[in-house]
Amino acid sequence: MSSEAQAPTWDSHRLPRADGANFLVTGGNAGIGYFVAEQLAGTGATVILGSRDTTKAAAAMSSIRSRVPGAHLRHVRLDLSDLSSIESSAHALELDRLDAVVGNAGVLLDQPPRRETKDGHELMFATNHLGHFALAAWLMPLLAAAPASRVITTGSFLGKSAELDLADLQTTREYQPKPTYARSKQAQLLFGFELDRRLRAIGATTLSVVNHPGGALDSLTPSRPAVRVRTAGQRLRGLPAGILLQGKETAARPAVRAVLDPSVRGGQLWGPRVLGLRGKPRLEPVQGRLADEAVAAALWAASVELTGVDPGSGPW
Repeated sequence: MSSEAQAPTWDSHRLPRADGANFLVTGGNAGIGYFVAEQLAGTGATVILGSRDTTKAAAAMSSIRSRVPGAHLRHVRLDLSDLSSIESSAHALELDRLDAVVGNAGVLLDQPPRRETKDGHELMFATNHLGHFALAAWLMPLLAAAPASRVITTGSFLGKSAELDLADLQTTREYQPKPTYARSKQAQLLFGFELDRRLRAIGATTLSVVNHPGGALDSLTPSRPAVRVRTAGQRLRGLPAGILLQGKETAARPAVRAVLDPSVRGGQLWGPRVLGLRGKPRLEPVQGRLADEAVAAALWAASVELTGVDPGSGPW
């Protein structure tokens, strides 16, 4: 029997209650992260939006409250491209425990030239991977204080087939934006799997679960007026793509299931059912590059050196 067949029925429209839980969603003010936050807010949990932009976070919280009356929402300023600021952002949560963090925020550049953070790291690798790596390390004491807490890492469909170059993680040679983005997302996927192995090795109760949203388009995404409005023209132009792709509301569901489903286990990969691009969330096999433990361990060692922290060292 397949793993998918063994999993209990899951209804993304009737999520289990999570009253009293604390969830942090990075990039929760826009895109897929917004819909992750909106859906989690409907469970009664306190949802914290991690975002650099206070104005955009306020607009997102206003939109969520208009759809989820009584939603428990907060914002914490979080700039994943600035490694020196992440510790203070973790402290600013002012929590005694954290039940889950969804590492969703990301940067995708469309055009060259190559850009660097103030720390001298390539921007997409730094934001998408290194920032979340460091954030997980600073959050571990809060996660350890919650029973069965979870680190949810959001990769991408492109990241599954990328070829991470361990000798040039910062893409200093032959820089092109889209391949660099795909490699940064593969780094996130490898991090999520390696984190779970390391947590299991030290007997931690926190789970590390990986997901990807498939193919998500703005033109297939319902409007949220305080955040983004989809025009009638955009909707019509996007309809043919709906055969294979989906909107960001649906694309948020693998991450939401990874947070809430009691049957989810550490080290799993969740993505959309139809060709990995659209549909209900389902378990996917971890294979190929993503199953290469030697590559993941080498990436981990490099990430510790670049960030100065180690999310899997314990105890907390």
